[in-house]
Amino acid sequence: MPQSVTATEDCTGFDLFGKQPKVVAMKKGEELLDLSRSVSAGETLTPVLIDSEDGLNILRHSCTHVMAQAVQEIFPDVNLGIGPFITDGFYYDFGNIEAVTPELLKDIEKRMKRIVKSNQRFVRRDITEEQAREELANQPYKLELVTTKGAGAEGASVEVGTGGLTMYDNVDRNGECIWTDLCRGPHLPSTKLIGNGFALTKFSSAYWKGDQANDQLQRIYGTAWASKDDLVAYQTRLAEAAKRDHRKLGTELDLFSFPEELGAGLPVFHPRGGIVRRVMEDYVRQAHIKNGFQYVSTPHISKEDLFHTSGHLPYYADGMFPPMDDDGQNYYLKAMNCPMHNLIFRSRGRSYRELPLRLFEFGTVYRNEKSGVLQGLTRVRMITQDDSHSYVMAEQAPDEIKHLLNFITTLLSDFGLHDYYLELSTRDEDGKKKDKFIGTDEQWENATNVLRQCAEESGMKWVPDPGGAAFYGPKISIQAKDALGRTWQMSTIQYDFNQPERFQLEYTAPDGSHQRPVMIHAAKFGSIERFFGILVEHYAGAFPAWLAPEQVRLVPVAEAFYDYATEVANQLRTRDIRVEVDYSDDRFGKKIRNASKDKVPFTLIVGGDDVDAGAVSFRYRDGSQENQVPVAQALDQIEAFIASRNNENPTAKSE
Repeated sequence: MPQSVTATEDCTGFDLFGKQPKVVAMKKGEELLDLSRSVSAGETLTPVLIDSEDGLNILRHSCTHVMAQAVQEIFPDVNLGIGPFITDGFYYDFGNIEAVTPELLKDIEKRMKRIVKSNQRFVRRDITEEQAREELANQPYKLELVTTKGAGAEGASVEVGTGGLTMYDNVDRNGECIWTDLCRGPHLPSTKLIGNGFALTKFSSAYWKGDQANDQLQRIYGTAWASKDDLVAYQTRLAEAAKRDHRKLGTELDLFSFPEELGAGLPVFHPRGGIVRRVMEDYVRQAHIKNGFQYVSTPHISKEDLFHTSGHLPYYADGMFPPMDDDGQNYYLKAMNCPMHNLIFRSRGRSYRELPLRLFEFGTVYRNEKSGVLQGLTRVRMITQDDSHSYVMAEQAPDEIKHLLNFITTLLSDFGLHDYYLELSTRDEDGKKKDKFIGTDEQWENATNVLRQCAEESGMKWVPDPGGAAFYGPKISIQAKDALGRTWQMSTIQYDFNQPERFQLEYTAPDGSHQRPVMIHAAKFGSIERFFGILVEHYAGAFPAWLAPEQVRLVPVAEAFYDYATEVANQLRTRDIRVEVDYSDDRFGKKIRNASKDKVPFTLIVGGDDVDAGAVSFRYRDGSQENQVPVAQALDQIEAFIASRNNENPTAKSE
């Protein structure tokens, strides 16, 4: 982290940091400031580097002004909307312009490059509301932001912020104001610092303030990085991510589909995808048994009173599908399994000797996700959870949470996800949204402290997430990185002190008194659908041999060797190895290419020399070969590799 500096006299940020080429702004406490801002003697400031998170956000925000200036060159009567930075990039909304086309995008980017090279300075200017209304009289959206202080406008905080209003002028070398915009800043000292590490990426329609009742605007997106090399690296990551897109690979590998007849967010798994899913389920079922869980099963629907008791109505009503009516009685599709597990716990008296009581279910739940947020398997409406609930005495909660963390991290590692950290989601610390959460301050403080202690004692990196808790208690989420370094929320552990109270759950304590248990929710995969989609992208569809839908493919060189190939395949099947024989009329070379395209871990070639030697020849995913391996040895080699749950690709050296 850059070293803080204390001003010895009244000056500007330029006087302190201006000669350091990577410094583009400064920070006073948590406030970001332009380098041109005045600094009083004795103030301590931290430099903001252009390649830091704050620096990149400032760079991207500055790009929005350059883009808007370029658009206004083409369309002088444009109505300017808002232009915030976003993850890895930025966008700006425009009204009263032509529909954006790829050709227009190129023209805008070309003009942006010229503006960047012209080295215009970003100059901050305080302005009153009256002056702003006068200056922005011909900009209806900006005028609305000034009048309403940005209320309801997505990203409007970058325009008006809090406190007084400010404008940012783009000033050329001659001191002339070329362009101006309402903005709270901060910005780069000049456009030249944007360099050549930016690009426009796409365009779409958007509604002013995100409301379909408002004007439809043209939204233009871009990305910006501290250098051209960083931009190229980002574009390379995007290209690789596109190749790994699980929706694309799901079709190519015949794993799953989303039939329109079923509705959005409702996948069906094809036989090949069904095999992978079954292997996942078999693994996690055995893992739960090994970790002391008991399997239960509950219905998909329930009378609505159950969800009033649990608190999901009304706190989670928006996430549930509308009720079904049965002679005046409303039934809901379940969006969670926990209320029904509570009924199992409550079905008879419980003793402290039974605790921890661990219940586990493959429970399919249904959530009324908005169509705009659905995304392949990673955001669906039908969710199958490896859902568990541990009922424990309060003093047992820390050990149970640690037990669950160990369970989850072992699972992630077994599936080849080794890079992860913890996120601790709590109530918002300033208490502004307390109405979103059930329970007393004392209950929340105790539960949060238990989870925080477990996170700290785990030895894993953890980060806070204020405001991200479930309505009934805080949670730990495990955030895992895939092969491209992208972070995904995976498993969750939630501390629930509310539902035991609502369901009047009790156990008999050692002193004979009746006590409330603590309930700990945990989903190890999170959801099977989401985990499946992430695995497809992590492995680019080339599943490890133990997970692959087809583990071995036998490719006879000619029809004369079909019987021999069939005999070898049958021997593999007796060892529970998933194998197919390519009996097609395709030429031998195409059969090999097909096996590669289908990402089969082991391709066994059978030709005349192999038959004569009672052998097979291996061809691996990396193109390497191992010729004339005796059949018995080949079978042992394949079986051992699969049994090892090795997540690497087998090669000629994997003996």
